[in-house]
Amino acid sequence: MSQTLTFGDSCAPITCHAWNKDRNQIAFSPNNNEVHIYQKEGSEWKQTDNLVEHDMRVMGIDWAPNTNRIVTCSVDRNAYVWTQGDDGKWTTTLVLLRINRAATCVKWSPMENKFAVGSGARLISICYFEKENNWWVSKHIKKPIRSTVTTLDWHPNNILLVAGSTDFKVRVFSAYIKDIEDQPGPNVWGSKLPLGQLLAEFPSAGSGWVHSVSFSADGNKVAWVGHDSSINVADATQGKTVIKLKTEYLPFLGCIWISNNTLIVAGHSCIPLLYCHDGDEIKFVAKLDNTQRKESGGLSAMKKFQSLDRQARIETSDTYLDSIHQNAITCINLYKGTKADAVKFSTSGLDGQLVTWDLRSIESLEDLRIH
Repeated sequence: MSQTLTFGDSCAPITCHAWNKDRNQIAFSPNNNEVHIYQKEGSEWKQTDNLVEHDMRVMGIDWAPNTNRIVTCSVDRNAYVWTQGDDGKWTTTLVLLRINRAATCVKWSPMENKFAVGSGARLISICYFEKENNWWVSKHIKKPIRSTVTTLDWHPNNILLVAGSTDFKVRVFSAYIKDIEDQPGPNVWGSKLPLGQLLAEFPSAGSGWVHSVSFSADGNKVAWVGHDSSINVADATQGKTVIKLKTEYLPFLGCIWISNNTLIVAGHSCIPLLYCHDGDEIKFVAKLDNTQRKESGGLSAMKKFQSLDRQARIETSDTYLDSIHQNAITCINLYKGTKADAVKFSTSGLDGQLVTWDLRSIESLEDLRIH
């Protein structure tokens, strides 16, 4: 059902990760200013490069599958687009973000002709390539964002963008750049689509910061998770009504659709959870990690006494959790399949582990995909 990948001796927290198209290379940041590139060789992962252009902690990584470009953003207020040369080495192209606060998240558009960067400057930079100067320039979406943008996701039409922020709001914007793309037609979210047009705003009063947002595969639904352990879904075909489920778990840090009506969430509870959006409610389906604590984790009183007698210490391994991840899951990515029909996904977390999960082992999932 799951497989834990190991990368050298490092056990530093993984801030974020991204896969290449063939899933034989991965880029991740070990909670610092570096981005490590690993390639699979046989059954092992070998480091092939270390991207060190950033001066401060890397906050976001995205790998464009078709153009094979990596974009990274950092607390140092910069973003870089990395291109791999014939010699296998990665070189950078300058990005003019024009922000005065940390860059917090980054995402390629589906057509890979632009990307969006969220920041602490209360704005979103929509970046596209300018051939004349050989750099990436940006246009800003500012109003009515009132605080740090923490998460982004693109609509499949390459025009719309959903953003979550620390002002407790989720907003759907138009990210149309007339310099590089044709005039878009109307869609279920709206018909007026100049850059920065606000098409929907969903308040999350009492939900705290918005940690993650995700468009469904058909682009009609938006899901997000907040710091109050809630899961929220808004459907544009149903009048943009918000359906909210307050869960019993610790706050979630990530969410992603795996079919048009099912999604994965994960966060401080260290376990990926599967939920289904069915009509006017969100239903819990399954825990995807059924790991049981090993016998050594719960020693009997006699064994503890024997250990204390022999080694003058007591067993402390009961701090291990009943899960593969031993700390918060901070990043979820698709590994195999699409948002319409995902087969595998990957998670990374503060425990330094990166785990791939196979959804085919969940019996109840086949029925959900039929809807």
